[in-house]
Amino acid sequence: MVAAGMCRIAALLVAGLLLAGAATGAGTPDSARAEARTLFGDLVAVDTSPGSGRVPLLTSLLAARFIAAGFEARDVTVVPYKDLSSLVVRYRGDGSGGRPIALLAHLDVVAARAEDWGRNPYSLVEENGYFIGRGTLDVKQEAALITTTLMQLRSRGFVPTRDLILVFTGDEETDGETAEDLLAHHRDLVDAEFALNSDTLGGGVLDEFDGRPRLFRVQGAEKASVNYFLETHGTGGHSSQPRSDNAIYALAKALTAIQRHRFPVMWNDWTRGDFRETAASVAGPLGVAMRAFARNPHDRHAAQVLSAESVFVGRVRTTCVATMLEGGHAPNALPQSAKATVSCRIFPGMTAMQVRQTLQRLAGNDVAVTTGPDVIVSAASPLRADVMAAVGRAVDAANPGARLAPTQSSYATDGAAFRSAGIPTYGVGGTFIRESEQFAHGVNERIPVESFYRGLVHWETLIRALAGH
Repeated sequence: MVAAGMCRIAALLVAGLLLAGAATGAGTPDSARAEARTLFGDLVAVDTSPGSGRVPLLTSLLAARFIAAGFEARDVTVVPYKDLSSLVVRYRGDGSGGRPIALLAHLDVVAARAEDWGRNPYSLVEENGYFIGRGTLDVKQEAALITTTLMQLRSRGFVPTRDLILVFTGDEETDGETAEDLLAHHRDLVDAEFALNSDTLGGGVLDEFDGRPRLFRVQGAEKASVNYFLETHGTGGHSSQPRSDNAIYALAKALTAIQRHRFPVMWNDWTRGDFRETAASVAGPLGVAMRAFARNPHDRHAAQVLSAESVFVGRVRTTCVATMLEGGHAPNALPQSAKATVSCRIFPGMTAMQVRQTLQRLAGNDVAVTTGPDVIVSAASPLRADVMAAVGRAVDAANPGARLAPTQSSYATDGAAFRSAGIPTYGVGGTFIRESEQFAHGVNERIPVESFYRGLVHWETLIRALAGH
């Protein structure tokens, strides 16, 4: 459990907002907008869903683009991995600002079927003020924005005070092995003081009614997603002769115990800061509970109120829920086995083994609890004043009026691998959308057109704030 100093968080956020007024880059050249739009369409057009085998094609196309834009070949590296690949591009600085900053995105997407969409999901469409297509929110738009920003800065002769390292991975949506491979076997290519991760769904929130920027969440921690498998066995036999060792009943008993269990309340700077900032727009008992928990996470009543809400329970504790079930082999036979999958989202500070041990204790000795390959459970990143200040400048420049809030996500990204490798990582993707338009992984994934172009201002301001003279 990580104790938090709320006064310190408040000071950091205030510092970020005070610096926000100094933001630059309010206007974006038409050439940059056109370049970003073209690149965005090209990225979406390549189906990089699992099994497509086309991630290497996209990394090669982007590598050629960077070299054509004037980056030296020695600074553009395609790293093969199985049938995938990653792209690493180094934008060299003068070294006066310290160690490098990594800029993260992923090029793979979740599969999409044309018959579900009623259109080709791998063709970028501009319609009714939105860009529509697979990857428009998760996260090919950010890959296009970061790429365009670096190329534009280079064309204008910008020399950063430290190296900037673009890192585009190839399987974030599935196993995340390309990120792990880079950190384990190519650390020299990606090693950085910290990383800025563009893969933060809903980081920028637009008002549901008037569409104005309302909130920007800076993600400094992630929960790990781990699947556990429960299995029990019985001797079987004829259904007319019931036995006490029924595999289905044993599994049902175990799942009921897991359903009733509540993991301990946990917190860190990011979750407490999130509750404090979010409470300003939440009325009634829920808002009161948010403020109370932010002040004192030992407040049991506040934790109970938050835990009763499916949206917020994951921000105060580890959660586990049954998601798949199978058992028996014939309708007139006693079951010889029964199996269930339990999906857990593990809070930073708790290990996957601790969760497994808890599930085993709850399930009892008659049920075997196993899990898949080792999963990264990363610690929270430190809440840095310089990063928060720079993000404040970028948000104010591109989407003025949005409040800054720290947050922890209930999903995992490549950021978990970087944090576990000792590289603090901050989710700062510049896309703003309405919360009701969260269609990532779904049908007709989209982002507002204007939000995309504002992202150019966001990324240039952010890079200049952290690596400019």
